[in-house]
Amino acid sequence: MATLVPKVISLFSGAGGLDIGFEAAGFEIAVAVEQDPSCCKTLRKNRPGCSLIEGDITAISTAEILSAAGLGPLSAGLVIGGPPCQSFSLAGKRLGMDEERGLLVLEFIRVVREALPIGFVMENVKGMANWNGGEALRAIEAALAEPIFFEGKQYHYKIQHSILNAAHFGVPQFRERIFLVGNRVGKEFTFPVQTHGPGSGQSDLFGATSLSPYATVSQAICGLPEPDEPSDLAKRISETIKGRIERHGY
Repeated sequence: MATLVPKVISLFSGAGGLDIGFEAAGFEIAVAVEQDPSCCKTLRKNRPGCSLIEGDITAISTAEILSAAGLGPLSAGLVIGGPPCQSFSLAGKRLGMDEERGLLVLEFIRVVREALPIGFVMENVKGMANWNGGEALRAIEAALAEPIFFEGKQYHYKIQHSILNAAHFGVPQFRERIFLVGNRVGKEFTFPVQTHGPGSGQSDLFGATSLSPYATVSQAICGLPEPDEPSDLAKRISETIKGRIERHGY
């Protein structure tokens, strides 16, 4: 008997990094939605068989997205995506939900509530969790958890979130991101357990090593050609990071 592969709606797809992870986990990207022309060019080059909608998500209906994916309400396995994060990031002005880009998270919520996938995964910067004392995170979770009525039935999503650091899972970068997950079938989600740590591994009470050592940048990029000179924008942003970390505590 053939195994059904869960279909995924990818929003704010960028160049497809998140999509690749879900494909590696056994999902199929049924449609990707992205506005940036360069990202769309990359997606078309790397995934020619994937349906792609290029445009402003605020002008794209959920019905259009479902049609492009060959799906109907309730039939998608997941909606995934990372709405633009500059508004919540330490590298931005942290205007959050008061700024137009921050409000794009509402488009993610809109598609989830209208497409009614089994579950969803939203990724964003850690700053979303503490913007205005946690106001943005509370509002987002409340909106996603509101009951949904469709064809005489009521649905609601069980919401959980966690802040994960990429370095704890074998990536050579300290990159903390908040992940919001939800499902409408009442399942408890278990976030992944840290696999990597400092030094040569950490030991438990019995002396057994429980964590692999952090992956290093050298291991990741050894053998690559010399990089291009950083852009002026990258240099300016890099000069602000230390002060922002000191002010915000992370």
